[in-house]
Amino acid sequence: MTEHVQESEMFNSVQEVLDKLRPFLLRDGGDCELVDVEDGIVKLRLLGACGSCPSSTITLKAGIERALLEEVPGVVEVEQVF
Repeated sequence: MTEHVQESEMFNSVQEVLDKLRPFLLRDGGDCELVDVEDGIVKLRLLGACGSCPSSTITLKAGIERALLEEVPGVVEVEQVF
């Protein structure tokens, strides 16, 4: 399997997990956008209330990253991009 296909499949798997988490973010006035997946690093942009929330780092690392590490093989880290 080529690296591009693997990253494409990982991108889709990450998107599925984010879709499951999205209602919790929306409930608090926020959201997230999947920007890219490269070498197991998921790049997310936090939107709405999540973008300016003081707890956004905790949401990103303790919530989103933990879920992705558990559910998507190959994910090694989640980074916030602006």
